[in-house]
Amino acid sequence: MRWTIKPKPNPKAVADLAKELQVDSFVASLLVQRGIETFNDAKSFFRPSVDDLHDPFLMKDMDLAVKRIESAITANENILVYGDYDVDGTTSVALMSSYLRTRTDHIATYIPDRYDEGYGVSFKGIDFAHDNDFTLIIALDCGIKALDKVSYAKEKGIDFIICDHHRPGSKLPKAKAVLDPKRDDCEYPYKELCGCGVGFKLVQALASKHGETFQDLGEYLDLVATAIGADIVPITGENRALAYFGLQVINTRPRPGIKAIIDQVKKKDLTITDVVFIVAPRINAAGRMKHGNYAVSLLTETNLVEAQSYAREIETFNMDRREADRSITKEALAQIKDLKEEDRFTTVVYDPSWHKGVIGIVASRLTETYYRPTLVFTKSGDKLAASARSVKGFDVYNALEACSEHIEQFGGHKYAAGLTLKEKNYQAFKTAFETYVSTTIDKHLLTPEIHIDAQIPFEVITPKFYRILKQFAPFGPGNMTPVFMTENLRDSGYGKCIGEDDKHLRLTLTSNDQSIAGIGFNLGKKLDLIKNKQAFNAAYSIDENHWQGNVSLQLKLRDIKV
Repeated sequence: MRWTIKPKPNPKAVADLAKELQVDSFVASLLVQRGIETFNDAKSFFRPSVDDLHDPFLMKDMDLAVKRIESAITANENILVYGDYDVDGTTSVALMSSYLRTRTDHIATYIPDRYDEGYGVSFKGIDFAHDNDFTLIIALDCGIKALDKVSYAKEKGIDFIICDHHRPGSKLPKAKAVLDPKRDDCEYPYKELCGCGVGFKLVQALASKHGETFQDLGEYLDLVATAIGADIVPITGENRALAYFGLQVINTRPRPGIKAIIDQVKKKDLTITDVVFIVAPRINAAGRMKHGNYAVSLLTETNLVEAQSYAREIETFNMDRREADRSITKEALAQIKDLKEEDRFTTVVYDPSWHKGVIGIVASRLTETYYRPTLVFTKSGDKLAASARSVKGFDVYNALEACSEHIEQFGGHKYAAGLTLKEKNYQAFKTAFETYVSTTIDKHLLTPEIHIDAQIPFEVITPKFYRILKQFAPFGPGNMTPVFMTENLRDSGYGKCIGEDDKHLRLTLTSNDQSIAGIGFNLGKKLDLIKNKQAFNAAYSIDENHWQGNVSLQLKLRDIKV
């Protein structure tokens, strides 16, 4: 791994902030690195406020969206709330439908079948709307490229409102309103909302017309925070405020569906990381293994007993997902070994039998292992479908765009995308993708990088220091957990490998007569570097270890070097 130490921030800015906040220079330095240089910056960072949220009507077409929905409610039109089958989509549908049901009874939801219809707006979904007398579809977390589907709906007398956050194509669908902060002509101040975030802004706008404020919408924020965590959007600006307030809801008064999941795992005081690894996978498992409708039912259920029943069912889907994930990853890794993938700049694998619901997870696993832009293909009807994942710094969406002549359909983000193509085009696409990546990627991006915030001595690591660091949360892209480095460390002599196949490393690190316990997940192979009390450097974050009622600080090791 490459260790990159971030440049030291301006010493005067650090000194001024340390004095103003009455904190030590290490804390002030971390804040200045994050662009926080004044008392007011720090206040906004540590105590997000309603004032950090933007007026929803700053978003292009928001007034048109509100006007169309209000007219539909007044005229008792049937409204179909349509969303993708992943966490962002299902939380969006749960949020929008729950709010609209406080205004009208003429609401239904629709989640496309991952296997039958694929991603995004489908002709089948529009036919369903037409057959059941829906005259307005609100599409969430999808639709920005659905030009032909929106036109098809218009022919059938159905209007569309699109709430999306994916990159638009060169043309926009001819919907009644297209809400997407990434539109070139949209001057909304914050561009990184997730799909559920865009949906929340629409709810905020609708509510404001009836005298309701942000405080009146608190019950929906657990959904927004879950989507922000699951969709890996930057936790900066407006997202940070929404995640901050949403976590408060999750930990104090979550909706029955989310409470049922939390009760299953018996976890308290969830962080955004817990949401990503505990709540989100279970919501996702419904759409991966069965149908996204199960997730919407869970998230909109108002009776806790019923929600617990849904949660138990979804837990079985999650267990099936884990098993499929394990077996397909094993097969994919064997396929890569046979292909001598180390000679290539990309990882592209295919098996017609692989479960479409888990190929995205498998692509992430392969990227972690081989650290290459990765595509995992499977058969989907008469076409091939793939999930794409990328390495940090390389835009896989642009790479797919460059190979679009071989692709039927694609969409997504810089680091994660999906596509379909005809089987006869698979080899040509694979060659084109490898050619594009190999000729455009900076070769150093093929080695994973650890960004180190600061080099610190162990003396800095105190309970008070850690209490301040915890207040930097919620962590995520744009505000990652601080990573530190300390040099010339030694193990106490009792370091050992633990876990299945000795994958992990447990040790006690010492420096200048100070000792701190450390755990290095997947660092078991580094045991030889710490033997015989030889000196080494460590990159780590600071964490708490809870054991038999005792709480102590520990280092979560990211890497070790001699």
